[in-house]
Amino acid sequence: MEQALKIDVFFDLICPWCLIGKRNLAVALERFALLHSEVDVSVKWHSHRLLPDLPREGVPYEAFYLARLGSPEAVAMRREQVRRAGDAAGISFAFDRIQMMPNTQAAHRLINFGQRFGTPKQHERLVERLFVGYFLLGENIGDTATLARIALECGFTGASKAYLDVSTEHGSLANPEWGYEIPPVSGVPYFVFDRRQALSGAQQPKTLLTAMQTMVGVERSAR
Repeated sequence: MEQALKIDVFFDLICPWCLIGKRNLAVALERFALLHSEVDVSVKWHSHRLLPDLPREGVPYEAFYLARLGSPEAVAMRREQVRRAGDAAGISFAFDRIQMMPNTQAAHRLINFGQRFGTPKQHERLVERLFVGYFLLGENIGDTATLARIALECGFTGASKAYLDVSTEHGSLANPEWGYEIPPVSGVPYFVFDRRQALSGAQQPKTLLTAMQTMVGVERSAR
């Protein structure tokens, strides 16, 4: 009988560590597939907005980080730290292209739409495209016109536009499979394996692989 392993990832699109964690997870999944081809792994992405109180139109990116970290030197130091981690994960962050710190409510509603109405591959492509759009291309992912264009690029029809309207009831950020019993997310990215083991932060591929293998071992020993 084929085994199954479910991975839930809580994230926000404005978090560079979430993109790093996503790429590290992809590496871990490739290694896991080679070692455990009999295990069917599924990954689901869940919204966890870090700055829900930002204005709907967002705020200037540089001004936001200057106010948050206190000085240009502190901002530069933080970005260098992220760049080094990004380089190790094969990501070339383009912070100089980013103009706005967006409110990600509409973007996460679009992701919810993609999960409900798209295929798993189509949904994963949408999540990746939004990350790339923000951190590599400098696109304003708080802008609904930009989001609608990205949705079309990923194969979603104009029906997704209703989910971008934050004044409607469409596109709740709550995932129906979790209901309202959301685990206590201590920081993002936050990985949950079979709802039994959790890891917080942009973990290395080896750490994520070990967690997956542990879950497979637990399931086998319980049989």
